[in-house]
Amino acid sequence: MAASDDKNLSVLIKEEAYRLGFNICGIAPSRPLSERENILKEWCSSGMNDGMGFMARNIEKRINPEILVPGARSVIVTGLNYYSDKKQSEPGVPILSRYAFGEDYHDVNFKRLEKLLEFVRNICPGTDGRYFTDSAPILEKAWAREAGIGWQGRHSVVINEEIGSFFVIGILILNIELDYDKPFSEDNCGDCRLCIDSCPTGAINENHTIDARKCIANLTIESRGPVPEDIVPKMGMRVCGCDRCQEVCPWNRNAKPNNIPEFQLSEELEKMNREEWINLSPERFERLFGKTVIARRKYSFFMKNIETVIKSDSQK
Repeated sequence: MAASDDKNLSVLIKEEAYRLGFNICGIAPSRPLSERENILKEWCSSGMNDGMGFMARNIEKRINPEILVPGARSVIVTGLNYYSDKKQSEPGVPILSRYAFGEDYHDVNFKRLEKLLEFVRNICPGTDGRYFTDSAPILEKAWAREAGIGWQGRHSVVINEEIGSFFVIGILILNIELDYDKPFSEDNCGDCRLCIDSCPTGAINENHTIDARKCIANLTIESRGPVPEDIVPKMGMRVCGCDRCQEVCPWNRNAKPNNIPEFQLSEELEKMNREEWINLSPERFERLFGKTVIARRKYSFFMKNIETVIKSDSQK
């Protein structure tokens, strides 16, 4: 394929990505991210991955896309905005992170990435590839930077200059060469420390990493055990994730609400009062959250989170 054809295909891929609803799209040449290996190993060996033992496994696979997709040549990185200016309206209720307002972001992203791969195969028959959304051992944040999408903020979340940081990353690895974007080389956080200073538990390190042992998002979603007693008073009614570091980020001041139907906060969830949350039944849980990321942790775990924050709030 000639260079001009490469460029045309890259443009077409980006146009299709935007048509499918993605807000940002960049393309990087596939290569082993060897410079990231020691950073990942040191983070895991320090214990900051908490119970996420899987982060210490398959490190070679994490840094080398060709192990995931033999013959990998290009890495397409997409961003899907999930920001919402809506909030749960009732006082004293358990709080959900914005990304949990609607359907599971894995499913929402997968559907669009699958269509994007089909689009490429229709234009370029014989193309092989795989897509991922927080679903395989791949360094999504690093690839976002490689593809020119943005930089990893002090809070470790990728920030894009146009839409901020409230977006889900999607990865599509292909075995064809394309026209590539320039890697994002700046760190536009400057001297700002708002995320570090505003983190309720002090979980944000000085080196753009997170201590998952203190992170409310990890402790209410990924962790298999109870929330540590010293963290409970700092949860602020959060039972699924924590948006605090992103809420204070200056790059999110002009964040625009998403227009993805699957990500919208339902009126029922918006208006649920404290008693309804406390008395949430398994049947209502399934109806409200059966298609969301919350369903990954099951009813009993979620209710334990609710019980924890309600008890802590009542003791104030």
